[in-house]
Order: sequence, then structure tokens, then C-alpha cells
Amino acid sequence: MKKLINIFNALAGLFVDDGLFALAISGIVALAAIIAAIAPAVPIAAGLVLLAGCLGVLFSNVMRAGNRAQS
Repeated sequence: MKKLINIFNALAGLFVDDGLFALAISGIVALAAIIAAIAPAVPIAAGLVLLAGCLGVLFSNVMRAGNRAQS
């Protein structure tokens, strides 16, 4: 039971640590799911949205963290 609580706390910590990052990634995943539902014949479109969106959010988060570290 204690191990399950530790896992839950670790997962919750991911969202609490940088909520904007988690929210942005969730939004990208939702957008990719919508695109996959709208255009099921073109699965590469959802994949590209997912890839480009996650990389963009990650890059943005790293740049923001770098600016905070310099300040």
C-alpha cells in the first residue's frame, strides 16, 4: 500500500512541479486526438501535431527554465 501511495505522490508531483508544462502537453495530446478523430485516413497528421507540439512545449519550457536560472 505504501508503494502505491509513493507512486501516486510521484505522479502528482509531476503536475504540481510545473503545472503549465503539464497543461500544455495535455492540450497537445487532446489536439492530436481531435485531429485523429476528424481525419482517421491521415494518421500522420495527428502524429506530426503530437511531435511538433510536444517538442515546441519542451523547448519553451527549457528556455523559460534557463531564463529563471540566469536571473
